[in-house]
Amino acid sequence: MSVRRFVGDNSRDVMRQVRETLGEDALIVANRRTEGGVEILAMADEAVDHFEPSPANEQPATPKDPLESMSERLLREMQDMRSLLASQQSERRTTPTASTASGAERWRQLLCGVGFSRELADDILMDLPGDLATQSADSEQALAWLRERLMTRLAVLQDEPEFFDRTGIVALVGPTGVGKTTTTAKLAARFVMRHGTRPVALVTTDSFRIGAHEQLRIYARLLDIPMYALDAEQPIDDLLSRLQGKQWVIIDTVGMSQRDQRVIEQIAHLQGGRSNVRLVLLLNAASQPETLEEVVLRYRQAARAAGAELDDCIITKQDEAGRLAPILDIVMRHGMRVLFGSYGQQVPEDMAVADPAALVDQALNTDAAGSSNTSPPAAPISMPRWSRDVLGQGRRLSSLFARLRERMVGFERLEGVWDIANLPSVLQDQRLDELLEGYPPPQRMLGMAWSPRRNERGCDWAMPDIGLDAEGAWMALPWLQHRQPAGWQPRMATFSERDGVAVHLLPALPDSEALTWLESQYLTWVSLAPPALRVNLHGERYPLRQLFAESTLNHRVNVRFRGQPMALWTAYAEVTDQEGRALLAWYGEVRDPESAKVVTRRYWLTPARLGNEVLSLLVTQLQSEGLAALTRRAWQQLKDADSGEVSPEVRLLMASGIAAIAGHLDCAEDEAASGLHGDVLNLLSSRRRRRDTALLDALVYAFMARDAIRQLGSVNREGLA
Repeated sequence: MSVRRFVGDNSRDVMRQVRETLGEDALIVANRRTEGGVEILAMADEAVDHFEPSPANEQPATPKDPLESMSERLLREMQDMRSLLASQQSERRTTPTASTASGAERWRQLLCGVGFSRELADDILMDLPGDLATQSADSEQALAWLRERLMTRLAVLQDEPEFFDRTGIVALVGPTGVGKTTTTAKLAARFVMRHGTRPVALVTTDSFRIGAHEQLRIYARLLDIPMYALDAEQPIDDLLSRLQGKQWVIIDTVGMSQRDQRVIEQIAHLQGGRSNVRLVLLLNAASQPETLEEVVLRYRQAARAAGAELDDCIITKQDEAGRLAPILDIVMRHGMRVLFGSYGQQVPEDMAVADPAALVDQALNTDAAGSSNTSPPAAPISMPRWSRDVLGQGRRLSSLFARLRERMVGFERLEGVWDIANLPSVLQDQRLDELLEGYPPPQRMLGMAWSPRRNERGCDWAMPDIGLDAEGAWMALPWLQHRQPAGWQPRMATFSERDGVAVHLLPALPDSEALTWLESQYLTWVSLAPPALRVNLHGERYPLRQLFAESTLNHRVNVRFRGQPMALWTAYAEVTDQEGRALLAWYGEVRDPESAKVVTRRYWLTPARLGNEVLSLLVTQLQSEGLAALTRRAWQQLKDADSGEVSPEVRLLMASGIAAIAGHLDCAEDEAASGLHGDVLNLLSSRRRRRDTALLDALVYAFMARDAIRQLGSVNREGLA
């Protein structure tokens, strides 16, 4: 069975078609928006291993549809991953048999049948010993191995003293109805049982639910401990004077939907004072897997936005859950630690320290046949693009990003911009202001390749300006035009005085005042000039076009231009402008090195005092012209992917930064750069005529993969930090 194409007005319509045709386990290999709606390529999961994409070295007669090409790439990678898993398992088996694969599949079906995801099941079964893979589904030895593997994946609180003997403030957060108030009372009772009533206090910020204060007040009265009310907008510091002598404080927060923007504000207020507040997320075991996934993603996102960590959780309503595997699957994949399990309304009896053995047993003992839905949980709608494609790529991307950080000034700041894009939109502009403050690092910036002061064709944004590092290479984080002073002279003066910028590559000849300032400061500058610009030569005025009409171009330098190898041929003449400044006028032709055909022509003006040593800067400026087109390409890809949830400023910095990196790797000729752009291009394994656009697409993919891996929790935290 081959890949099939489905088209509809919206995602829901297309997914319905996919399910009806290929079933619930259909594999989505690619998707995109079209003028008429949404287009998806999909195939039955069991057909992946039999799919035969076009050979990588085959050159099609006609250009292949980009979506189809991407789908083939994804399928190749999935086949490679499956082959790798199979080979790893084979190496561990002492007596391979023909029934081994089917045996492993039985265990996979068992895990998925009780509610674990296919991704987690595949990861666990990678190490399945060969002798166990062939055993029946009721094998006690195999079940014991599977149980042990699940237990090692489940991080839990080791013992009660670890939690209850640690002084400080604990805030319970989570959606409405998850059981925060009851859990608050249970925890308070445990604190009182260990430490007495005097050092314990309760705080509630829930002023929205009718009777919320009174419910917690009843618990406080029964426990003989004080309770305080705090507005959701107040920091906990406002209560410090009343909490003197209280070593254990528990906050029952307002329940909010994970999609409520006030979640950010709530956690920010909790973290905004001098007091350190430990956050614990409550998860309802009876919720749908998709909802639980979104709760974890959004609440942890809110915590990161507030500069806090949210790594601990409490599972509530275990007694109401038909299956426990989905919630265990989510906390395992996201690397959260389970503190307690709550399974009833009695205070404090119906709560216990999380026991991995008991939780795993409850999950595995679910009667899959009696469940209304035995298929694996559907992929949550909040997962990023290509999420299934990036599992297992952590080390590869980690190495690539580490080398780019070392090579390119500003790369870590660009990573910070991508991190901001994953925050709620209400926080993005504020965080961007903080990130841009203090950039660039001292003594790391040599010059600026200035962009034209106008919007790009067909766009509502102007191309940012690209910095040059001390080696003359482009920096990874550009500068937005609208954040700079107005006028050429104030703009250049700001960067020269503040950051020591000594080289200015100008897209057009600035006004006389700016030129006078440049010369008075003895700065290096290069300016593009129009062919009709008139200059003085031997007392006569000539347009630049006429000045070089009969010139012989006798100097050649190899360049990369628009992603292709070219040759730049140049000539220059000593001239003066209307104010009598001594200048060099330059004429250049970019030629195809094989046919000698002229691809484009350029004219420049430079200070005569610099001589012909500025030729390398002419090349740098020529190559910087291609960054605008790369930025437009990246901008559109990011816009299609973020569904309008990313600030335009953030998106523009992401796009132009990726363009600067792609342009740098395309033009650089040293050995390290060759290795880098080879590794980047291998991410997509595409065959394209233009290397710069191929590099750009691969870098966009790499950053999206980085974000997907972080959110899916499929690599350790240090891997892509």
